Amino acid sequence: MSNQRSDVPYRELGTTGEKVSAIGVGGWHIGLKSVDEKLGIRIIHTAIDRGINFLDNSWDYNEGISEIRMGRALRENKSRSKVFLMTKIDGRTRKEASKQLEQSLERMQTDYIDLVQHHEIIRFEDPNRIFAREGAQEALLEAKKAGKIRFIGFTGHKDPHVHLYMLEVAKENGFKFDTAQMPLNVMDAHFRSFSKLVVPELVKQGVGVLAMKTLANGSIVKSKTVTPIEAIQYALNLPTSVVICGIDSIKILDQAIKAAKTFKPFSAAQLNKLLAKTEKAAMKGKFEPFKTSSIYDSTASNPEWLGEEPKELQALTEP
Repeated sequence: MSNQRSDVPYRELGTTGEKVSAIGVGGWHIGLKSVDEKLGIRIIHTAIDRGINFLDNSWDYNEGISEIRMGRALRENKSRSKVFLMTKIDGRTRKEASKQLEQSLERMQTDYIDLVQHHEIIRFEDPNRIFAREGAQEALLEAKKAGKIRFIGFTGHKDPHVHLYMLEVAKENGFKFDTAQMPLNVMDAHFRSFSKLVVPELVKQGVGVLAMKTLANGSIVKSKTVTPIEAIQYALNLPTSVVICGIDSIKILDQAIKAAKTFKPFSAAQLNKLLAKTEKAAMKGKFEPFKTSSIYDSTASNPEWLGEEPKELQALTEP
């Protein structure tokens, strides 16, 4: 699956045996109204041509437009076999997860997805709902058995302790995730830190580390503490498999590729200097609004995406 001509380095994806580009193309930006379809498809084609093989997406991105555009892009240049395709589903029940997965397969015009992740694990009840009887995990395990998906992971942007609880609940159910996705950026190191609390545990378990919100949709740059290249390379310096970048132009794609091509592991002095520049700005989470507000909580705004609560718990509330 790796590309012969690559402008970016490749890394191991946890213990899956897969090699993926150190930079991934984020799916949300591809479907924005400010990015027309022609540009979105061009970004995907250009990224693949330059060696990026990791493509991120989600069932809920831009009402399905992101998945549709990605599917069209892969069909147009016949590049499905060249990429590691990932998407996410919001359903917490077997029924909703199955329905959303089938829609994702149809939109992206493929008969299998390399990695499907339980999306927005931001509440402590999410792991329990997913692993409950008739929960979403049953749907993904069935899909994997049927050859519709290859690997299973989860994402979240709120609190590292929720990630740790998801790993705990999975272990209680005899399951090890292939990947976990979380915010990893120069502010995170100082505030409610995924890099300090979650990443070491993922490395210990052999779970692939997927970084997101490395620029926090521009918030990190607005802090005027670090450059975009410094921010991306900070995430690359962590034991990440992929740093997923939101890309809405060829210029931003070039920036991400430049960060990967020129990256060299930080010395202790370089790392300390960089983090010293962001410490004061990071302390109250101002530049990580996904941790400190509900602005990014799409499942909170659309609770119907989650599906019904577990039936055995509903029964307990009946008189």
